Amino acid sequence: MRRRIIMSMLAGVTLVASTLLGASPATAAPPAEFGTDWHDPLTAAPPVTKPAGKACEVTVAEARFRDFTPYTGTYAPPRGCGDRWSKVVLRLDGEVKGRQYDRLGYLHIGGVEVFRTSTPQPSPDGIEWSVEKDVTRYSDTFKGGHDVEMLIGNVVDDTYTGIIDVKVTLTFYAADKHVTDKHGTDKPTATPDRVLTLQDGTLSTPRNSERIVAEVYATGSGGGCEEYWYMTVPDAAPYSCKADNGPYREVQIKVDGQLAGIAAPFPTVWTGGWSNPFLWYVVPGPRAFDIKPVQYDLTPFAGLLNDGRPHRIDVSVVGVPEGQSGWSAPVNVLVWQDAKSRHVTGKLTGHKAGDLANSSTYTPGSEHRLDTEAGHRLTVSGYVDTSHGRVTTTVSRALANTSVHRWTDGENTDALKATWTDDETITVDGRGPAKATRTDRTYSMDGTTTLGAGDRLRTLLSLGDRAAVVETRGGRRTAWSRLDDTYAGDATYTANVPRDQRHAVGTTSERYRLYGSGGCYDRSLVTVQGTLTEDRDRC
Repeated sequence: MRRRIIMSMLAGVTLVASTLLGASPATAAPPAEFGTDWHDPLTAAPPVTKPAGKACEVTVAEARFRDFTPYTGTYAPPRGCGDRWSKVVLRLDGEVKGRQYDRLGYLHIGGVEVFRTSTPQPSPDGIEWSVEKDVTRYSDTFKGGHDVEMLIGNVVDDTYTGIIDVKVTLTFYAADKHVTDKHGTDKPTATPDRVLTLQDGTLSTPRNSERIVAEVYATGSGGGCEEYWYMTVPDAAPYSCKADNGPYREVQIKVDGQLAGIAAPFPTVWTGGWSNPFLWYVVPGPRAFDIKPVQYDLTPFAGLLNDGRPHRIDVSVVGVPEGQSGWSAPVNVLVWQDAKSRHVTGKLTGHKAGDLANSSTYTPGSEHRLDTEAGHRLTVSGYVDTSHGRVTTTVSRALANTSVHRWTDGENTDALKATWTDDETITVDGRGPAKATRTDRTYSMDGTTTLGAGDRLRTLLSLGDRAAVVETRGGRRTAWSRLDDTYAGDATYTANVPRDQRHAVGTTSERYRLYGSGGCYDRSLVTVQGTLTEDRDRC
């Protein structure tokens, strides 16, 4: 099937895309119910585009995960592709067979988290899958030799037999000759000059840093209730997963104790989610296999961070009950330096944090109901004095969450309809007209699980991952993009019986649309009983 791939820098933001590359996209007639094998996992998301020219591949890790022992090894930069790359692409190839839960994994190179993922649940006959990710922004890390650590924590015994076999490579695409503008000066690059990690919870930036961005791979997981944080309820409500203040979660970052950034965590549904693995055997939920970090532009704090002293950086998740585990939040810090300055000075000039609103109202009855409304706002502003003049950065972010959770006694019916919004505007004002990038993110979840007669468990679920990005200069639009990744599933099986007696049926679909000033991509998939019945390109 012809596939049209148009991916580029849209609206000043790289929309990093990854895809799971399964078997041939040829479709087939589905069986009456799930059998012992099904189509390898795949998504409708576009593959990472790769430039023409010389490429060098480095194997980073090869491991068979059967327990919680990390893989350790060493990384050395590629030979023959120089130390400047137009793109670096990470690829994971995996295999698993038998019976196994979904598992969460990470890959660290030199302490930098470059990849976070979860795994599909296998068929008895076995599956293969692959994930690609653009990791060009970590080029600074890849220029030197480092220790490697990778872990996909797993349990293998007489019941759960699936050993997770993976190989991870990096492919480096050599850059063209040094690129300059029409005046012969270096073009600014989107790739950071430095990639830093925290040392004992502190950050020391180069003194000539002119832009600083923190990224946090925040995931609620680990098998406890925080894996399903969006369905937790206050103590007064009779439900199996509790949280003092209900389901609202917010990932915060602080600099020396001062709130510096807020973000809505993406409500990831793993491949065992909603009590129904038949929803996810072929098409996973959005981001499940390529977990994207939340990002915070800390440039307003650059004047403080550049003073040569270590500064405390704290990341926390609002709403998690005190003392309860279940969240992981590793931090990378991306830094762009002013090559013509030894010390970039500056000052935080504005800081306005709204009150965090969080209300969960429980209504008892034959159908229990929890209504949640929550939100938060933060605006920070600061300047840096660079070799090319004073540059003022203002970051404004507004979060909101509404949800309605309904369930019956015994949770035989359990339903949630929820929406999260995370709207952010970054304005940079220096020489020339001010530049602004506005990103409006919307995440949605609408699902119901019902356990009916004969222990037939049915789940209907839709998920949405949407973003609208507009870039302006001097008030005039210069670029724009729209992302709409929508998943829908309906699956039924007999619970509390051996696997071969479940008589499972299920239809799943995904449509991934990305369009704007950079082009158009639109692909949809449909599966029935684990068979791919539609693979359509609409652009």
